[in-house]
Amino acid sequence: MDTPPATDPLDKLPAILKEDLDRNLCTCNEVVKMDVINAIADGAISVKAVKEQTLATDGNGCCRRQVERLIECICAPELEK
Repeated sequence: MDTPPATDPLDKLPAILKEDLDRNLCTCNEVVKMDVINAIADGAISVKAVKEQTLATDGNGCCRRQVERLIECICAPELEK
C-alpha cells in the first residue's frame, strides 16, 4: 500500500507568512509562530483548537487574525472535504 509523502505545512504558506518563524506570533503568551504552525499541521483546524494546544489568542486576541490566516492556508484542502 502506497502512502502519500508527508507534506511540510510551510509548503502551503505564501512567502510573507514564512517570515519570522522563530518569533512570537502571540505576544501575550509568548507563543512562537512555528508552534502555531505545528499545532495546525497536527490537526488544530480552528482558533479554539490552536488556543487549547498553544495558548495563542488566549490573551487580548490581537493575534487571532494571524492564526485564522495560517489555518486557512494550511488546512484549505482539508476543510473543503
